[in-house]
Amino acid sequence: MDLLTIVQILDSTLRLATPLLLACLAGLFSERAGIFDIGLEGKMLAAAFFSAAVAYTSGSVWLGLLAGIAASLALSALHGLASITFRGNQLISGVAINFLAAGMTVLIAQDWFSQGGRTPSLFGGGRFEPITLPFADALANVPVLGPIYSELLSGHSILVYVALATVPLTWWILFRTRFGLRLRAVGEAPEAVDTAGVSVVGLRYAAVGICGILCGIAGSYLATGLQAGFVKDMTAGRGYIALAALIFAKWRPWYALGACLLFGLLQAVALRYQNIDLGAFEIPVQFMDALPYILTVVILAGFVGKAIPPRAGGEPYVKER
Repeated sequence: MDLLTIVQILDSTLRLATPLLLACLAGLFSERAGIFDIGLEGKMLAAAFFSAAVAYTSGSVWLGLLAGIAASLALSALHGLASITFRGNQLISGVAINFLAAGMTVLIAQDWFSQGGRTPSLFGGGRFEPITLPFADALANVPVLGPIYSELLSGHSILVYVALATVPLTWWILFRTRFGLRLRAVGEAPEAVDTAGVSVVGLRYAAVGICGILCGIAGSYLATGLQAGFVKDMTAGRGYIALAALIFAKWRPWYALGACLLFGLLQAVALRYQNIDLGAFEIPVQFMDALPYILTVVILAGFVGKAIPPRAGGEPYVKER
């Protein structure tokens, strides 16, 4: 395998890992505050549809992005209302959001565009175009450094760079700010936060809101960056894979980056090598396609070491009187 092939696989890894990373960090904020969110999949799906629909109608990908974030925030508010205000079961609320988004997106897409539950293809200003970094063309022929800079680091849409920048930003917010300290405390001991005079409900809604924004960006990237429009169930389980990556990362931002890149790498290898001939036998394409999901099951089965979630995660907070 030559350097160019490796660089191309890693380039695909970055593109495929971007929605996973954004969704994983979204779940990180929510679960650090004690709100488990199975509905990442549904929020991404809703964001993907509304971003593509608005981008196609308006011709502006930025309006599409705002629409995707708004759709995700609406579902986040619904999840917060059910699990925080009314103290409902967080897992059931998340699953309901997934079902709602799966049905709603196809129904509205068929009503608006009459193309079998999909949107028309996006062109021009309706899509996020690749960004060429400075000197990428000039350095393209430089041995080793050239392909890495011009092929791997350059040529991605702006949301890929936003996702990568979100990792250190998330680390700084959670571990270097007062807001992050309080957010983590709400997920561990909400009664102590309440005793200190800080609103547990307010912090949890803030975390759910941040989760909605990041899921909105992730879904919008799927429809307007990674692909050129919305198709039915285009998230393809990425929300659940993001949750597995979050557990694998033990709820830490930098580990989340590594976990999502691993899943992205598996997807990139599956797309590039449909059948792998090992001489004695051949690995079929179906197995390659299933690799990311197999790893998800392995992680959720607990074969990656003990991962301890936030202590108050999944439990509604009832203020003592």
